[in-house]
Amino acid sequence: MLKHSFLNDYSEGAHPRVLQLLSSSNLAQEAGYGEDSLSLRAADLLRAATGIADADVHLVSGGTQANLIALASMLRPYESIIAADSAHILVHETGAIEATGHKISGVPTSDGKLLPDQVRAVVAQHGDEHMVSPRVVYLSQATEFGTIYSKAELSALSSTCRELGLYLYVDGARIAPALVSASSDMTLHELASLVDMLYIGGTKNGALLGEALVINAPALKDHFRFHLKQRGALLAKGRLLGAQFVALFEDDLYFELARHANAMAMRLADGLRASGVEFLTEPVTNQVFPVLADNQIAALRAHYSFHVWTRVDPRRSAIRLVTSWATPDSAVDGFLADFTRTST
Repeated sequence: MLKHSFLNDYSEGAHPRVLQLLSSSNLAQEAGYGEDSLSLRAADLLRAATGIADADVHLVSGGTQANLIALASMLRPYESIIAADSAHILVHETGAIEATGHKISGVPTSDGKLLPDQVRAVVAQHGDEHMVSPRVVYLSQATEFGTIYSKAELSALSSTCRELGLYLYVDGARIAPALVSASSDMTLHELASLVDMLYIGGTKNGALLGEALVINAPALKDHFRFHLKQRGALLAKGRLLGAQFVALFEDDLYFELARHANAMAMRLADGLRASGVEFLTEPVTNQVFPVLADNQIAALRAHYSFHVWTRVDPRRSAIRLVTSWATPDSAVDGFLADFTRTST
């Protein structure tokens, strides 16, 4: 019998306050295509949250759609993207970006984070018209390994991009757990000021679905709604996305939910560490990567869902445990108790 799923942070539906606003606004007649009062209110809230008063804000249904539209809008036909080799757009989006005709140059990393010198090296390798021309640096905050960029690290990447004439784009599917992490030294205001475009994830932090694209660079704002419409992202009932972001951002709910997810992850990590468990990367957000023996993994998979992430040695693998805004204490305590039994 399955006791709990730690596969992802979108197994549950939505926070009750999101559903409450969807219900209470249900019969109000609204304009379509993101021009309704709820979407306009959400855009204002997101401008305030990012500190970019003149940002353009567009709400879309999912992360792959956000990445596809954002990146395609930045690129000429011969231009390309620089990303870590673990990047979501390179590994887990079925070639969506490449399908638009744009190459992704994957850079090997041990922790999912790009370095300025790696960006410089890729640019230096592409020196003439016989090759693609790098134009965008893609990163995610938090990364696929649950790691986060510090303010100094992101500032260095931002400076490098500006020096080299590159756009800097942030995939923020898990930006909330990253920003409220005990290891974070950066606010959303600071992050947004360093990038040209980012998306703020709702799907993985309490919304039914939805992501908010925030455009900082003036050159990227023009005709963006044309990109949305062409790729099926300009929803007639955009109000459904708007209502969710209003519910999440009218007070501290968005970050409150992420704090809970992180607290549950740290509870998991602390319990495993107390039993001598090592980690693939240091746990700092709601993704935890403990390294366990194969027999322990097999025993735990009889009762819990999680990803087996990568083989570490002939007898051990790293698994990924993801907590969410709705993960109960009992699920974490149950997992730790069952883990202890596998160790005896």
